[in-house]
Amino acid sequence: MRTIEWDANLCQLRMIDQRLLPGRFEVIALASVQEVADAIRTMAVRGAPAIGASAAFGMALAACCSNASSLPEFKGELHQAAEMLRASRPTAVNLFWAIQRMLDLIEQPPGGAASVDDLRALLVAEAQRIADEDVEINRQMAANGAALIEDGDTVIHHCNTGSLATVDWGTALGVIRMAHERGKRVHVLVDETRPRLQGARLTAWELEQYGISYEIITDNMAGYMLRTGQAQKVFFGADRVTANGDVANKIGTYMLSLAAHANGVPVYAVVPTSTIDLALPSGDFIPIEERDPSEVLDIQIHGEKVVPEGAKARNPAFDVTPHTLLTAIVTEKGVVYPPFSSSLPRILRGE
Repeated sequence: MRTIEWDANLCQLRMIDQRLLPGRFEVIALASVQEVADAIRTMAVRGAPAIGASAAFGMALAACCSNASSLPEFKGELHQAAEMLRASRPTAVNLFWAIQRMLDLIEQPPGGAASVDDLRALLVAEAQRIADEDVEINRQMAANGAALIEDGDTVIHHCNTGSLATVDWGTALGVIRMAHERGKRVHVLVDETRPRLQGARLTAWELEQYGISYEIITDNMAGYMLRTGQAQKVFFGADRVTANGDVANKIGTYMLSLAAHANGVPVYAVVPTSTIDLALPSGDFIPIEERDPSEVLDIQIHGEKVVPEGAKARNPAFDVTPHTLLTAIVTEKGVVYPPFSSSLPRILRGE
């Protein structure tokens, strides 16, 4: 199944609960915008494209659940739903992009829809369109990026960017999957991605499904692998790309990119164009989510807590990789090379 799917009969959003993988595969059904916001906040669903599509369906749920009898009342409820969803996670620009696309629809509906029922139907259809577009975009990105992988390459991959991070197929892991399906021998070194272990839990699980060769490494092993020539490429996704090409991605991406750059190993970010935010000049302006320190502190080995009682922790969920460390950015419209300040606007214009 897709990571997220709309149940038209019950007006529910069904999604794979990623908090339970790989131990259990469970699908949860969400029936309100509050439940969608909670699922995004608690990372039942994660990955910038999947978060964006989930937010769109959250807006559709708000529309389906509304009892408003007038257009002003209905639009007011949708704007309240948008604020709730915006507050769920701050870094992924796809979340805000999808919400704005839904709000634009109610303000300027095609054909001049004049009733609450008309707008409700349009919102559900638009959310489904966003989800379907995501799948096609990912397939095109995978095709564009697969050409960058040589037969026999070992690739370091950070976090999870496969089908689970999108509606289907994936971004950076989608590139690796496409190269594999085209017959290239690819081996993946999977960063654990602490503290929530998206690599060890989710990417490894997906690679098992695809039959792609892999080994899990701790995040602090990547530099050794790069220094000793045991990896030829680095691939990861992104939650936001700024006008100069700076990339916000899961914490640890910056250190990985520094090590790759120092050892002459190409570094590729794979993102849909909806993740590019030309309104921000650089990564210095990207809001970085700070999550609950318990994600760092509540670690046990053999049933024993690792850290001392009373220990404190910091838990930024993302870091920013400067554009100077990137070899290229792969999008559905093509592979973008430096200088990004000029090439990113051109790719968005379709040039």
